[in-house]
Amino acid sequence: MNPNTAANPQNFKIANAVTEVAVTQSDLPVYCPQANELLWNAHPRVYIHLEHVGDVARCIYCSTLYRLVE
Repeated sequence: MNPNTAANPQNFKIANAVTEVAVTQSDLPVYCPQANELLWNAHPRVYIHLEHVGDVARCIYCSTLYRLVE
């Protein structure tokens, strides 16, 4: 294990820490992984198809659920 990681675990994000993302109309078009994801945790960009309030869709790579809320 990297000694820097072991000494400072609060500075590192857990892979797939967020498994559901609420999306609004202003967020569209939405894609996964999102811009705030770490590079090591990334997969190829996939656009998530959401059109109507209440629509849900999952990323085919990481299974994150996206829900259009308003």
